[in-house]
Amino acid sequence: MRRGDIRTAVLLALKDGPAHGYEVMRRLEERSGGIWRPSPGSVYPTLQMLEDEGLVTAEQHEGTRTYELTEIGRSAGETSAAERTGRAPWERGDESDERLRSLREAIGQTHMAAKQVAHAGNPEQIDRSIEIIQRARKELYQILAEG
Repeated sequence: MRRGDIRTAVLLALKDGPAHGYEVMRRLEERSGGIWRPSPGSVYPTLQMLEDEGLVTAEQHEGTRTYELTEIGRSAGETSAAERTGRAPWERGDESDERLRSLREAIGQTHMAAKQVAHAGNPEQIDRSIEIIQRARKELYQILAEG
């Protein structure tokens, strides 16, 4: 991501409605297909900066701070770089080769599937998943060794 992308991404995530910081991170991970999950160390300072600028408001709800776009924040989101280009930061990509983008998307999708198995799978499914991922890793290194 480029400098300033986190700001644009947080504004886009809050267009879906109020959220706490970890919800913002989850929304961005989902929107990017698992390609990008910003860290708390980048999201929370950005939320604070947006609050200081009057683009979001924050309220305490059950022990967590929930952030919501203000009218000014909505208009800022509409004129953000992502809105001008029609693409979110993770969609722009600096690489000119679409194959690299496809590879990154496949990695993200695999990551999300593995998280689902870790969360909802039984021990046998988890063991099978580990084997599949280890086999895939070995095959990827084999591809490099052939080159």
